[in-house]
Amino acid sequence: MYNKNIPSNLDIPSTGKLIKSTVLAAITAGALLVTVVLPAEYGIDPTGIGNAIGLKKMGEIKVSLAEEAAVERALERAKQSAAAVDVQEVTVKQKQDEMNIVSKAEADPPAANLLNHEMQVTLAPNEGTEIKVKMDKGKQVNYTWWTDGGRANFDIHGDSKELNIDYHNYSKGSQQKSEGVLVAAFDGNHGWFWRNRTPETITVTLQTNGEYTNIKHIE
Repeated sequence: MYNKNIPSNLDIPSTGKLIKSTVLAAITAGALLVTVVLPAEYGIDPTGIGNAIGLKKMGEIKVSLAEEAAVERALERAKQSAAAVDVQEVTVKQKQDEMNIVSKAEADPPAANLLNHEMQVTLAPNEGTEIKVKMDKGKQVNYTWWTDGGRANFDIHGDSKELNIDYHNYSKGSQQKSEGVLVAAFDGNHGWFWRNRTPETITVTLQTNGEYTNIKHIE
């Protein structure tokens, strides 16, 4: 009763059958590889069957898509690398610019404080007056003056008590309007004297802009 389910020798496949089945399976797998897998996955069709049943086209599309994806990944990596290089170059340039700014700030002395003024003096006939600015040698002042009437005699000059200079002439004349640049020949006071030679009262307006320290009306 215990031997009822034991298979007989007829039920057990022989070694030859096993080998034959293995070879047949290998051949079938190889055939599927050549006729289905290679055409469908890689576009390779040695037998032409894949092309006939449309698998080769499918494989070619897959290969093409894979190649395009690889190219896109390569381009993206190249862009990222280029962007990283650009960022490094910008950072280096910013640091260089900052260093240049600091160097320039250290090398250049502070700009001189420029003063601006507008003053008016009223002169009766034959009356004279002057306005002077205090400047060091080599400093300069831009000026414009004019009268509201006729001409006025003018004398642009300078003086310095410290240097014992009583009078230093820059220019003289008679005009209704004049403008120019007065450059100090020495440390001291430099300015404009006017006299009204007309029969009417006139007003002289003076505008100044420059490297002087103060300005005053000397009556």
